[in-house]
Amino acid sequence: MRFTTRVFAMQLLAATAVIAVCVSAFALLGIGQLRDEAESTALAVARTVASDPQVRADVAGFAGRSDLDAATLADGALQEYAAGIVDRTQTLFVVVANDLGLRLAHPDPDLLGRRVSTDFASVIAGEEVIAWERGTLGESVRAKVPVFAPDGGRIVGEVSVGFAPARVFADAPLLVGLFVLIAVVALAVAALVSVVIRRRLERLTRGVQPEELGGLLQSRAAVLEGVHDGVLAVSDDGVVRAANAPALRVVGDDDAVGRHIDELDLPPRLRTALDRALGGDSLVTGELVLSEQVVYVEVRRVGHEGRSLGVVAVLRDRTDVVALAERLDAVRAATNAMRAQRHEFANRMHAVRGMVAAGRTAEAQELLSEFAARGALPEEAGVPVAEPFLRSFLASKRMEARERGVELRVGEDTLLLGVVAEPEDVAAVLGNLVDNAVTAAAAGEEPRWVEVSLLDDRDELALTVTDSGIGVDHPESVFDRARAAEEDETGRVHGRGIGLPLARRFTRRRGGELWLAEARGGGHGAVFAARLPGVMRAAGDDELDGAITSEEGTA
Repeated sequence: MRFTTRVFAMQLLAATAVIAVCVSAFALLGIGQLRDEAESTALAVARTVASDPQVRADVAGFAGRSDLDAATLADGALQEYAAGIVDRTQTLFVVVANDLGLRLAHPDPDLLGRRVSTDFASVIAGEEVIAWERGTLGESVRAKVPVFAPDGGRIVGEVSVGFAPARVFADAPLLVGLFVLIAVVALAVAALVSVVIRRRLERLTRGVQPEELGGLLQSRAAVLEGVHDGVLAVSDDGVVRAANAPALRVVGDDDAVGRHIDELDLPPRLRTALDRALGGDSLVTGELVLSEQVVYVEVRRVGHEGRSLGVVAVLRDRTDVVALAERLDAVRAATNAMRAQRHEFANRMHAVRGMVAAGRTAEAQELLSEFAARGALPEEAGVPVAEPFLRSFLASKRMEARERGVELRVGEDTLLLGVVAEPEDVAAVLGNLVDNAVTAAAAGEEPRWVEVSLLDDRDELALTVTDSGIGVDHPESVFDRARAAEEDETGRVHGRGIGLPLARRFTRRRGGELWLAEARGGGHGAVFAARLPGVMRAAGDDELDGAITSEEGTA
């Protein structure tokens, strides 16, 4: 049996039991009231008869007499009076007896002069008695009242008035019928309410039974907590119904569940995606760039048995993937530079070999001196950096910048005594800053330039990148593009891509920092500074000699 059916049956059984108890209680109360009314009526009639002066005088005339003649009593005034009371009040009997218990008036004339069939001693003693007893006329409710002499001094007899059960409970069938009707109406109302509750439960649970709810809760916990991706479920009315820890980190509010999305400070792109999905789009995708994350957003509509359940947003953290891509780009740039160096080096070696073979030794030595002075690539001659990796890397970046009409130069305060120990991280941070600065400079006015300054201190590398662009309009959100309004991004350069957040992530992972040193200044645009611990090492003797030679040749 389905749970809703069991609930329906239990509710009907409970309602039936309650109604039965209530009807029984009211029936007992009604019957008791009928009994009370009959007893009080019998007592009132008996008191009325016993207090009649004529009755008191007639009974007093028979007090203490045992020689009573039934025929005389049958034609007497008491018999006639009692019969008249019976006719008027519809009682079963009105019996008058003297103080010896002998009947002076009775509905059956044959019983006149005989002793009453029930106890009368307590009544002769002065008590009023009400009881259900069985006598010569059958069972009845009877009231017995003492009759006092006319002078009120002594008790001379009793009056007994009784009502038959049929007379007492004449209204009982009507009363029971009314109670049954009320019970039927109450049961019908209970059934209707049970049906409404059953349908409400089925609508709320989508037909899922309680025994299935445990499995659903386990599945929900497994889905929400067992995946690395963020999951955010929003109902059709815009209320967040479920969210796991990664999703709450993106939302930025640990108490988001149960609240409307209008109450949350959601990233604009995520809010736009949710609004579109709630508006009817079956699938909405996008990308968020937060201060510490690059998140891919996928919002889908979900439903069950043709009924919409809202939308579910899956937030996939792509930071590591994008970071790896950035590192690979840095490695590719270095590889391209090395490939160009190898090609240029091979060409020069062929030229030197030909000169030596032709006996032109002086010219070969001059060519080798020139090669040592400016490096393997002609572009390296204009990069006044002794460290070989950075010199080649900046040379390749200079070539890319030149293609965009931007001059890349090295600051005069650059001083490097060591060599790069972690080229990938250095290339990722420096490459992102340089690319961002080149983009900003290219969007500005002439002259377009980017200046890089490098300084090492033991294993730490400090660098600054300055451009000739228009600067940063929104310093507070330059590392947090997703929190900026869409219209504010028009014409912006810094903070539009994912390079700055990733570069900051690289530096912080090493215990360093990346920050906006100056939004704009006189004669230049934005200035970004970074500090990278653990990326440098002391140069060896051969590396130091090569660096000194390179510095002298550059000078």
